[in-house]
Amino acid sequence: MTTDAIRRVEQACTELLADQQPVTFTQVAARSGLSRTTLYRNPTLHALIEEHRHRTARAGTLTDLAADIAMLRTALEAVVSRVRHHEEQLRQIGKRTP
Repeated sequence: MTTDAIRRVEQACTELLADQQPVTFTQVAARSGLSRTTLYRNPTLHALIEEHRHRTARAGTLTDLAADIAMLRTALEAVVSRVRHHEEQLRQIGKRTP
């Protein structure tokens, strides 16, 4: 996932919250120019939207903190997976070059 897509989703969520509009996948898709399918299927983007959706609804309790940590863990695992994938691709490219 490109940092541009992450930036666009972050900006769309921030604008929706600033406009006091609900953060929904449909609204984020419309504002970011990304498809809803992309937003649902990409774990990083999905976690980012979910975090924004629940940001204003939470009061900062320990349960909410645990939920935040779980979402961050999911997003981090997705990033780690992509990094490993890219590292493997680089190793394969390195093996092909003389």
